[in-house]
Order: sequence, then C-alpha cells, then structure tokens
Amino acid sequence: MKIAVLSRNPRLYSTRRLVEAGQQQGHEMQVIDTLRAYMNIASHKPQIHYRGQALEGFDAVIPRIGASVTFYGCAVLRQFEMMGVYPLNESVAISRSRDKLRALQLLSRKGIGLPVTGFAHSPDDIPDLIQMVGGAPLVIKVLEGTQGIGVVLAETHKAAESVIEAFLGLKQDIMVQEYIQEAGGADIRCFVVGDKVIAAMKRQAKSGEFRSNLHRGGSASLIKITPEERMTAVRAARVMGLNVAGVDILRSNHGPLVMEVNSSPGLEGIETTTGKDVAGMIIQYLEKNAEPGQTRTKGRG
Repeated sequence: MKIAVLSRNPRLYSTRRLVEAGQQQGHEMQVIDTLRAYMNIASHKPQIHYRGQALEGFDAVIPRIGASVTFYGCAVLRQFEMMGVYPLNESVAISRSRDKLRALQLLSRKGIGLPVTGFAHSPDDIPDLIQMVGGAPLVIKVLEGTQGIGVVLAETHKAAESVIEAFLGLKQDIMVQEYIQEAGGADIRCFVVGDKVIAAMKRQAKSGEFRSNLHRGGSASLIKITPEERMTAVRAARVMGLNVAGVDILRSNHGPLVMEVNSSPGLEGIETTTGKDVAGMIIQYLEKNAEPGQTRTKGRG
C-alpha cells in the first residue's frame, strides 16, 4: 500500500515509528507537512498538491494533526477522503473529538461516565455554577487547552470564584468539573485500535501536581484495567467515530469516568511503558480495513 502520514514534523517519535512500522510491512510511506499541502477545491477531480506536485495513488492516510492546526488539517484530510483515500481517523471524527464540549455532550448522551461538568461563557451567578458541579475543590479548564495547559485546580470556593472571573475577563469559554479526589492525581490512558484496547498505562502526577500529563513531568507505569474500563474506553472511541484513540479515564468511587478522547495519541509513552509495537498494530489495522471510498461519515456533520 501507499500510505500518507499527515504530520508537521517527520522527526517526531510517533511519526517516525509509524513510517518505520509501515516500511517494515513493505508499504510505501510518505510524510506530508499538513500546512504545506494545498488543494483545488472546486475541481470535478479533487486534488491535493504538495511541493509543486499532485499527490496521487495513495491507499490510506494517517492523520497526525496537532491541536493548533485542527481546522486546516481536517480540510486537507477531507480532501483525501473526497479522493477516495481511506483515513485511519476520519475528519468528522477528529473535529468532533477536538471540540471538548461537543465530545462531552455526545459521550453524555450515550450514557458514558463523565465527571460532573459545567460550561459557561459569562454566567450571572458564578457561585451557582460552582455549586452545580458539587463545590470546591474543582477543576477549571479552558476549552482550547491541550497537554494540561489552561487547566487549574481551585481548592477553595474563593479561589474558584477568582479563577473563573479571571478566565471570563479574558473572554475565555471555560468548563468547570468536579475534582475526583479518589483518583489521587492519576489517570489511565487506554490506547484503542478498532474495537480493542491494545495497551494501557497509568499516568501519575508528580508530587504537588494534579495534572498527570507526561509533558508535565508525570510518570507512566503498567496497569491492568478492568473489563468495565476496557468497555468504557472502546465505547468512548466508538461514540467519537475514531478507529484509533487515546481514551483518558479516571477511577472514581462510582466507576470509570472519561476525561478526554484524543484523536492523535502519542506513541512514545505507551510503547515505552508497555513494550508493545503499537505503531505496528496501527499499520495492521490499515491493512485489514483500508479500502477505497470507505469513509463512513462522508457528508455528515
């Protein structure tokens, strides 16, 4: 197969591993800088051009679209879909998962466990918003943040009010979530490929920190997940429409709660921690499923 990898940086661990894994299986791999691809939209024959040449003959595309280029990246991916190229994750599913509010609303509608969450732009009554999610301590998140940036733990009612007022003063849309004390600053990253959790790791925040992101100094370790956690992760990925996803779960007193569904989960942490060839499993998934014109959500919002 001829497989495109949409990535801004060919030297990133995840991009490198996917290219290696594809080449080991005998596929032709090409890394395409998402922002340097350009398209003829109104043509009867959809095309993407890159470095002065039309991109042709691809069987599959692996999107590794960073959060900061979601809009343009999804437009490029949509053009691949219109050309009949099989996407590992579809543009509609990526857009859906990147909109944190929409993602939570869809998960909630399907009955998947979530932390109690409030959303606000300019509430008349901040104390009521705080009360709505069970009071302090609580977590305040900027809607656009990634990798733990724009996430604050407010330990008292007064601190929560001050932080919410500050964010709203900056015209930021925010989510306010209950703080799951019993999780102890740890979450579980479940790596879903197709209908299976192929690998899982526990991420533990460093001392004095509540965000468990590895970018923030968190540590990762092997963990055995329960059947309920496994089912929750698979269902969450399915609700988003993602074939490959990193589903972040908190262990709470009332069962697993989904914190986030990531459409471009990094491979370094999960491969290093579990010793599994995750990139190879992604390529195997493409080998089994990539057929031209198989984009399921084509034309749906």
